[in-house]
Amino acid sequence: MENSNPISPKTEKKSSWRHPAIQRMCFVGVFTALLCVLSPLSIPIEPISITMATLVLYFVGALLDWKWSSLVVLLYLLLGSVGLPVFSKFQGGFQVILGPSGGFLIGYLPCVILESLLIGFFKDKKWMYPIAMIIGTIVLYAIGVLWFMLYLGNGFGKAMAACVIPFLPGDALKIAVASIFSLRLRPLFDKKR
Repeated sequence: MENSNPISPKTEKKSSWRHPAIQRMCFVGVFTALLCVLSPLSIPIEPISITMATLVLYFVGALLDWKWSSLVVLLYLLLGSVGLPVFSKFQGGFQVILGPSGGFLIGYLPCVILESLLIGFFKDKKWMYPIAMIIGTIVLYAIGVLWFMLYLGNGFGKAMAACVIPFLPGDALKIAVASIFSLRLRPLFDKKR
């Protein structure tokens, strides 16, 4: 009996790796790994450390759609909450999410979703990349500062001085870098869809 399938097993295996869903899952894995590796590397200022997490978030939001980018953040938060040392200063555990910097960790999710949606709607507009990253950062800061204020009972000015002002120059640089590279990389990611 002759095989009625025109695709040989060798061709079928090769084409399955090119399937968009498999490629997206690989991107999710790579970006989750990057977030887990770069987030613990921090400049330990108190009470909130400066990390490379936002740089990865900017790339995730710019290159993946909102569903896949939110999956990256959810996996990262899950890995950290079960105790893997993927949060700043190589910390892990659910207590970190419930601590003074927990609002920033939680804020990662709306940050990437908003950025992904804005860039997805206006992906041909180069100016939208930094604007979406700035808007996502504002939401991230708002959630983090509110959480910090409620957690420690600090006023708005003190929370801004501790949680926002020291981060502005670094985040501006990260946004510039992520915007430039994301503009070049986005067409490659769009081809994979």
